[in-house]
Amino acid sequence: MIRKYMLAMIQMDTQNDKGINLEQASAWIDEAALRGVKLVCFPEVMNLIGRNVGEGGGREQIPGYTTDILCRKAKEHGIYIHGGSITEELPGEKRSANTSVLISPEGKILASYSKLHMFDITLADGTPFNESDKVRPGEKIVTVETELGVFGMSICYDVRFPEMYRLMTLKGAQVIFVPASFTMPTGKDHWEPLLRARAIENGCYIVAPGQIGKKPAYVAYGNSLVADPWGTVIARAKDVPGITYAEIDLDYLDQIRKQIPSLENRRTDLYDVEDKKS
Repeated sequence: MIRKYMLAMIQMDTQNDKGINLEQASAWIDEAALRGVKLVCFPEVMNLIGRNVGEGGGREQIPGYTTDILCRKAKEHGIYIHGGSITEELPGEKRSANTSVLISPEGKILASYSKLHMFDITLADGTPFNESDKVRPGEKIVTVETELGVFGMSICYDVRFPEMYRLMTLKGAQVIFVPASFTMPTGKDHWEPLLRARAIENGCYIVAPGQIGKKPAYVAYGNSLVADPWGTVIARAKDVPGITYAEIDLDYLDQIRKQIPSLENRRTDLYDVEDKKS
């Protein structure tokens, strides 16, 4: 296992032109690879954002057009790529899935994860946002073992459900991805506190690439960040699309978990969490 390495976190202003979005994504992968990173991470719905979640030309099968491009780039540079998420077409289903993929340095899809928790909320101004109208929730919690450590996979609104992150940690997760497209009203008050809390609770790295900019239906908050196992924000994107670099140090993670052994100090005689699908 590689104990210390650099990753590249991509903040995007994805719009309604898949070709342009993926051309820019590919250029960022090339640039990051020149810096010697082992892992490139993208935000939620990285390939296309239209007016309605889960609709339009963004729907693709997996494997498919977007994942094929990412697989080729991973193999070209010999790096891992976390594909943020794309709108996955589900055969025989009117709704889509909001799905992440993890791609190996050999260009193979190692794991996929579909967002479990739907963003069905009402904003302070009374505006409803119902992701479940167009997106079918996933059915499983996903962790994957790699030479860079054990990765946990989540998407955006999932971050509000700490039980999920504890389960991933109990399954061995050391680095957990939270690709997102947080809205401005929720992002300014909730984004960083939620991410840092998940890192502190579980003694893990949280890698959270986000969308930024004005979308057809909302303004994305940006502020992509990486939090370390102490909860310190060790990398933060500027208010523009681009690459932010961060170092992952699994020896430091072990040190923090030894210093504050909260995972060992749980009272499982009184309470516990359970993965009912495993």
